[in-house]
Amino acid sequence: MMKYLRIKTLLCTVLFFLPAVLIAQDTNMNGLEQSVQDTVANVDEANIDILGPSTVQGAFRKVSREDLMGGISVVDVPSIMEKNYMTYSLENMQAFVGGFNGSLRGMGDYLVLVDGIPRDPGTINPAAIQQISFLKGISASVLYGSRASNGVIYITTQRGGEHELRINGRVDGGINIPKQYPNYLGSAEYMTLYNEALQNDGLSPLYSNETIYRHSTGNDPFRYPNVDYYSPQYLRDFTNRYHGNVEIAGGNQTARYFTNINFATSNSLLNFGEAENMRGNNFNIRSNVDFQLNEIITASVGAGVIYDEQNGVNTNYWGQAASLRPNRFTPLIPIDMFTDGNENLQQLVENSNYIINDRFLLGGNQLNSTNPIAGVYAGGTSQSVGRQFQFNTGLNIDLKGLLQGLEFQGQFGVDYQSSFNQAYNNEYAVYEPNWVAYNGNNQISSLNIFGQDAKTGVQNVNSSIFQQTLAFTGQFNYHRNIDEDHQVSGMLIANVHQLTYSGEYHRTGNLNLGLQFGYNYQKRYYLDFSAAVPHSAKLPEGNRRAFSPTATLGWKISEEDFMADVSAISSLKVYVSGGIVNTDMPIPGYHLYERSYSQASGSYFGWGDGNLRRGTQSFRGANPDLDYIKRKELNAGFDAIFFENSLAVDASFFYNRMNGGVIQASSLYPSYFSTGFPQNSFIPYVNYNIDQRSGIDFNVRLNEELGGVNWTLGLAGTYFDSKAVRRAENNRFDFQNRQGTPLDGIWGLESQGFFMSPEDIDNYDASQQFGTVQAGDIKYLDQNNDNLVNAQDQVFLGKAGWNGAPMEFGVHLTARWKDFTLFTLGTGQFGAYGMKNGDYYWVNGDDKYSAEVRGRWTEETRNTATYPRLTTQSGSNNYRTSRFWMYSTDRFDLQKVQLTYNLPNSVLQSSNIRDLQLYVTGANLLTISPNSDIMERNVGGNPQTRFFNLGIKANF
Repeated sequence: MMKYLRIKTLLCTVLFFLPAVLIAQDTNMNGLEQSVQDTVANVDEANIDILGPSTVQGAFRKVSREDLMGGISVVDVPSIMEKNYMTYSLENMQAFVGGFNGSLRGMGDYLVLVDGIPRDPGTINPAAIQQISFLKGISASVLYGSRASNGVIYITTQRGGEHELRINGRVDGGINIPKQYPNYLGSAEYMTLYNEALQNDGLSPLYSNETIYRHSTGNDPFRYPNVDYYSPQYLRDFTNRYHGNVEIAGGNQTARYFTNINFATSNSLLNFGEAENMRGNNFNIRSNVDFQLNEIITASVGAGVIYDEQNGVNTNYWGQAASLRPNRFTPLIPIDMFTDGNENLQQLVENSNYIINDRFLLGGNQLNSTNPIAGVYAGGTSQSVGRQFQFNTGLNIDLKGLLQGLEFQGQFGVDYQSSFNQAYNNEYAVYEPNWVAYNGNNQISSLNIFGQDAKTGVQNVNSSIFQQTLAFTGQFNYHRNIDEDHQVSGMLIANVHQLTYSGEYHRTGNLNLGLQFGYNYQKRYYLDFSAAVPHSAKLPEGNRRAFSPTATLGWKISEEDFMADVSAISSLKVYVSGGIVNTDMPIPGYHLYERSYSQASGSYFGWGDGNLRRGTQSFRGANPDLDYIKRKELNAGFDAIFFENSLAVDASFFYNRMNGGVIQASSLYPSYFSTGFPQNSFIPYVNYNIDQRSGIDFNVRLNEELGGVNWTLGLAGTYFDSKAVRRAENNRFDFQNRQGTPLDGIWGLESQGFFMSPEDIDNYDASQQFGTVQAGDIKYLDQNNDNLVNAQDQVFLGKAGWNGAPMEFGVHLTARWKDFTLFTLGTGQFGAYGMKNGDYYWVNGDDKYSAEVRGRWTEETRNTATYPRLTTQSGSNNYRTSRFWMYSTDRFDLQKVQLTYNLPNSVLQSSNIRDLQLYVTGANLLTISPNSDIMERNVGGNPQTRFFNLGIKANF
């Protein structure tokens, strides 16, 4: 069935893109002249790096770069791809855009539009992108309504031009090399320290000295195993990635087309069993066709088809590798170590479906009847399948017959995305050997069996997910020049998009009316008014519509007469903008304005007659006044170009408040509004919280020729601060209040080192309430002086940087010499902190021991210890958020180095190749930080890798 489905999908794809191919043939025969668009594309790369594209995609319209008045940053992707091979659409964009630090100005989730349709940026191949616009300011994004309250990233894909058929091809081959793996202790060291932990808890040792010694020698790894799940026995040194990309473009006055065909494949680090066949494949086709139907009507059609398949195995190898202790069992049982003539053992071999390499049975025990090694060999295979179809069409009508300067634009888009997992799930038996010594050699006398071998041959399909996106925009645009001094523009917009997710009853929608009016005088003084009227189904009747006004004032100072003699300044613009955007996106659900009751499942009320009856449970009270959350913002900035386009600088200051955050807060209501048992709440959701963010973002580009080398330097960055201006709190002490502290604060206990002795514990002024405390446990500060250390003593410890560190920046440097181009890019972040937690750091009970525990507290290491005493108990006193476990996330990363060589035109004259480019790339190369070992380590998942790539690009 799946085979026929793939064939049908492929045929539909071919039929859709066939018109582009036919047009390509017609255009090739016509041999039309190269268009002005292609001339622009061949402008010197250094000039593009400094000035950017001449036309910028803004909200529902394209704007000339010289008329752009802040709040928008743009990246010309083709010019970057000429020197910087990218595999993800937003890769390292913080080095090119001030204000982008994983979010836009620390606001959190932003709206991503691809050709005007809400889409995942990961579905767009970078080679198919023309430019990316970052709409950061409130006035730049307000026309998109409620869902754009945190900013918009608008990705514009490439389109065809009026020229003969052109084909560009790119082939890449690279390797990913793991940076590091988690560092766990071997069997002997683990058992020794586990005995120490038992002794700390007043318990007897579990492992004898002889057993520990035999594990340490490695002489008999099957009876005394020391399993390293990160060893070359199970993992490759690197993985391969191969990538091919073809672009087909051309057209004539009637039709212009662009098609991008992209394929990428990569394998897995696991190098044994079924995992040797693990591979991911991604096939992506995108095409745009533009039509000139007549003098006043133009139309466009765009589509993309994405096939993604990830072949895998039915086990979580990395997760289990981080938890299985090295001494518990041997993953493989050698058949040649069976006692001679043991018919029972031979019968087990004959009955097994899984004889590994003709030598081994699968190992395990009662506690580990499934394990990652056995799962890779015998657990069966799986395939994660993803399919996407993206379609959009547009129509432009010039209405100059009705009114000069008036036009209508309409766009419709529909996307379908589905994914599922299909697998053959096998059962398997594992064996635990019983050993005997015979003639000085260890042999297996019998086996304990856990589980059974079973292959149903049935393919299971699960985890089916479906998503649909519908989008429509209709707008009237007006643009008119009056007496050459006055330019007037306006837009009236209706915009709606709706996202449907499987398993979610209510669709995510955005219904919005937009209005824009612009005026400039002699391209010197600018005024823009933009407003939106959103509609929300999350709010009660009467509050579902709102008005979101914004305004921008701009002044192009360089056009003033008094600047005529200032030759150093080519262009200088200043602007200020502000406004209010109403949004319902942070509201955590639908119908929260209504009271909610349900039949109580575990709550009972007692009555006077002694009988118990099941009652009705209240979840919340009603609030018919629930309203939008309001983003109020002020921006001010400048954009300047100096020294004949050799230096460009832009910077923006921003200040905003999110007023009316929706919460359900008990501190705002009397205590009887909620009960413990039966658990009930009559507290409504209200607009209360206020969040504040402020900061600056900047972008500096410099181009200079020194010593025959053309140098281009770019520096972009963001510094921002946040504050919880208002919170519903009722704390006894001020230090407990979240109000007035950063939004992304880490809250925990202030550590004071270790308790050094029982006397130290007895003499400490406060009693710690997190369990029994011993010497070697962490000591905490009693903040409120009540002689108790508990949750009431938590304080603000630092910023977590969930939506970006306070200071983030990126820098890129390009050096061009003759036919060689060297490109380097780095990113940095400063001012945030992380928390060492999880089982790798918080080791208790029977957890696997990481190398972190080597610094444990003992009587001998009391003055140098970096880790609490070991315990087999919960460790509830030590393993909680405190300054002890904090680390700085300050870092600088060398993200990219690429050397490119363009073959001289003299070499290519006799061929059909217009340009030929060879390049070698290194990515994710180096992290400079005092805590780089923490930040480069992944625990329980695929490791971080360095990427080295060799590529060739040809234009025909």
